[in-house]
Amino acid sequence: MSQNINVNADGGFAHGGGRTINLQPITRIEGHARIAIQLDEAGNVADTRLHIMAMRGFEKFIEGRPAEEVPRIVSRICGICPWMHHTASNKAVDGCFGAKVPPAGAKLREFMQALAHINDKLLHFFFLAAPDFVMGAGADYGVRNVIGIVGAAPELATKVVRMRQAGQMMIEKFAGKVIHPVAVVTGGFSKPMSEAERQELLAHCREQLDFALFCMEYAKENVFYKLDEATLHLGGIKTGFMGTVNPTDGSLNLFDGVLRLMKADGSFHDFTYQEYADRLGEHVEPWSYGKFPYARSWGEGFSMDLDQPRGIYRVNTLARINVCDKISTPLAQAELEEFRSRFGRPAQATMLYHWARLIELVYACERCLELLKDSSITDNKVRGEVAPKAGRGVGCVEAPRGTLIHDYTTDEAGMIAKANIIVGTTHNVAPMNMSVKQAAQNLIKNGAVSEEALNKVEMAVRAYDP
Repeated sequence: MSQNINVNADGGFAHGGGRTINLQPITRIEGHARIAIQLDEAGNVADTRLHIMAMRGFEKFIEGRPAEEVPRIVSRICGICPWMHHTASNKAVDGCFGAKVPPAGAKLREFMQALAHINDKLLHFFFLAAPDFVMGAGADYGVRNVIGIVGAAPELATKVVRMRQAGQMMIEKFAGKVIHPVAVVTGGFSKPMSEAERQELLAHCREQLDFALFCMEYAKENVFYKLDEATLHLGGIKTGFMGTVNPTDGSLNLFDGVLRLMKADGSFHDFTYQEYADRLGEHVEPWSYGKFPYARSWGEGFSMDLDQPRGIYRVNTLARINVCDKISTPLAQAELEEFRSRFGRPAQATMLYHWARLIELVYACERCLELLKDSSITDNKVRGEVAPKAGRGVGCVEAPRGTLIHDYTTDEAGMIAKANIIVGTTHNVAPMNMSVKQAAQNLIKNGAVSEEALNKVEMAVRAYDP
């Protein structure tokens, strides 16, 4: 077995059992986590735990800070998607101060967020998820990684690296910093876009869209169409879903709109960002550093029981594809129609997160082109007037890992008096625990534990891109 597997280490269980298997760390995710699997005396799975380090320190140490400084601080929460925290935080401060963002400023914000989505999706699918499918779940862990991908498909790997680098450089050249950005500011954006920049970015975004379409076809022919039933339903659970949609037509929106909370039967209701605390609860477990959001408005409480879950919903790509009525861009809409013709709505299979992720990749590329083709994005008025004051603001965007919520309250001097942050992964902590348990119970029987089985348990987590 690989070196990240320990037997009989403490898994954080309150009750005894036969033995505990710890997978630490979980490989090829954008963070740190471990899985503990408790076996009973017969060698079958009695319980599982997904342990994620999710300390809420940022909510406390931004208290007392000038609110306009906070968007530069919270981008440090995640080095993979700092633009999402940067943007959501600025939207929250806008709300506190009552700032009005000019149209061009809003378009620049959305454009940068969509660019960041493109790079993130390429990173996850090809660098982190693809080795399980290209190399095979049972391949030796020494080659079941991005280096193995390079060896098995060098031309593809080269294309992916080049296109992701090109996307990162597009952000850097226009906005100055790819990681820990400072370009979005309270009331709008820090600089206008010139016509020359617009034309240059248009050319690059057309290349990104062409590559996204190539990625989709490659993935369908080499991965998605070849998924067997066992793999498709790996970590499969039945839950509700949540994501952002346009309030007028229910179409997919990664930047702004209303939140849609959908039950497992497909029924749903919409609500504003400011209403999230009335619709969502935050449960805690003594064995976890993370919090467990649940659908308070369903009135059924919280339970991660696989047979009768209560209050459980999922976010991230599959959730957004499920809750939206349509996608406003034509190529992504065509992909959505094929997806729904195969799996219905809402689709529940956890492995379909990967397929949904590439549908969103196409949408993000198309949306970037839409924004750039609108010449009004170069308007010089990109920031409205800002005056610090007491207030409350809730900023929300769809991060690659799910719905990201920043909720701030400021005092009369414009200082942060209170903050609550729910990051995308946090919404999925309960569903990931459920998927891990489902996968482990189906793969580990009578004490027979293989490295392939344990990697498949990890695959159930990787699908969520935590």
